[in-house]
Amino acid sequence: MEISLQTTDLHEIKTSCLVIPVLKGKSIGPIAEGLDKKTRGVISKIIELEDIKKKIGANVLVNNCSGLKADRLMLVNSGSDKGIDEAEYRQILATVAKELGKLPATSVSSTLDQVKVLRRDNDWKIKQHARILDAELYAFDELKTKNKRKKRLSRLAFVSLDKTIVTSIRKSIADAKALIAGISLAKDLANRPGNVCTPTHLAETAVQLAAEYPALQCKILEEMDMEKMGMGSFLSVSQGSRQPAKLIELKYRQSQVEGQKPIVLVGKGVTFDSGGISLKPGAAMDEMKYDMGGAASVLGTMLTVAKMQPAVDVIALIPATENLPDGNASKPGDIVKSMSGQTIEILNTDAEGRLILCDALTYAEQFDPNVIIDVATLTGACVVALGAHATGLLSNDDQLSLDLTEAGEAAHDRVWRLPLWADYQKQIESPFADMANVGGRSAGTITAACFLSRFVENQRWAHLDIAGTAWNSGANKGATGRPVALLSQYICSQATK
Repeated sequence: MEISLQTTDLHEIKTSCLVIPVLKGKSIGPIAEGLDKKTRGVISKIIELEDIKKKIGANVLVNNCSGLKADRLMLVNSGSDKGIDEAEYRQILATVAKELGKLPATSVSSTLDQVKVLRRDNDWKIKQHARILDAELYAFDELKTKNKRKKRLSRLAFVSLDKTIVTSIRKSIADAKALIAGISLAKDLANRPGNVCTPTHLAETAVQLAAEYPALQCKILEEMDMEKMGMGSFLSVSQGSRQPAKLIELKYRQSQVEGQKPIVLVGKGVTFDSGGISLKPGAAMDEMKYDMGGAASVLGTMLTVAKMQPAVDVIALIPATENLPDGNASKPGDIVKSMSGQTIEILNTDAEGRLILCDALTYAEQFDPNVIIDVATLTGACVVALGAHATGLLSNDDQLSLDLTEAGEAAHDRVWRLPLWADYQKQIESPFADMANVGGRSAGTITAACFLSRFVENQRWAHLDIAGTAWNSGANKGATGRPVALLSQYICSQATK
């Protein structure tokens, strides 16, 4: 979607639809009042007749409104002049986005970013507006040959009535475009089927990003390289697949500070997860193509970062593989040695994500990171615990947890911290190896994080379980692009510190 800034007077704007907020009560608000004179009282007449319902987000569409060059005028109930909270504002945006999606419109000019939202600035409002509209318009149909969704609306313009803030608005628009690009990439990758989005496809995507953006550098490690480094845990998962595993290393170098330690992102890249020998049930197994949601979101974040160019160094690591029940696949009871030297008893081959992540976490230590954040569709238990609203957060560092929580609130891509107490470590003890890869039915999200914590004991580390937030199931199934917004917000916040 093309996003731009307009500074033309509202009545002079040529667009398919001009969106204007109106207030509850006698005063219709400064934006609507100014336009009311140009339309010879059309807006005030609509308010007087109570054509706009009292519910926030309710709207009325006026076609070929006299005095305007816009094809349509949409009036939106934006609540009280004292301001609304962010949930109400997002509801307005969602309602308007759905209505715009139904119209035969190619462009929209909006002043909704000028609605007063308590404790939120223009930058936040512009990003939310762009994200919500783009999400409504998004459709994954690149593999369809017919019945493709018609995408009429392709241009969003924010209208600035205050020329003193034009520069800041342009920056917000640029950041919004960067964020949408990253979210869209993450969605596209996770929506692609396993026969298209293979480990090699993820590697090729990273190489392509590095070729397009000079701030990015890419390195791809092959199975032979991993074998030499002793990544026995990672390779135990890939040995059941005919697709070669890849370890993707994508670096963003932009800091001018000597000796600044990088942020390392580790994204789980299981491009299809059948469960291996511990085969998953057949129902909805097709959705296991999204088990590389962590990898998709990390690549999307690197695209956003490359476009935004914050002054901080970021390194993305993506262990990519399939998990299939081949005759050479790992078996329950097998014991493997990780890159760290620790041994793991594989009790369930469907708990494979932690087996590839642990070697990537050990590999990350060579970069002397400031923090390590791994992102993974790791446990169904997290879906049960938190549903689709909050990403599970577990960490060995309180400040890192706080920073991620604040970033999630700011981006409206929220997390919820779960405990990582030593008490839970007992559940993954093994009589035959240093640890087992599962700890039973209870506290599955926590014991999975306990497993990973044993490979980052000397690091500031956080684990994001996105099993419930990276994908929508049901009739409207598809990738959400989370947590690109959270990660991008966190990285940018660290650059300003």
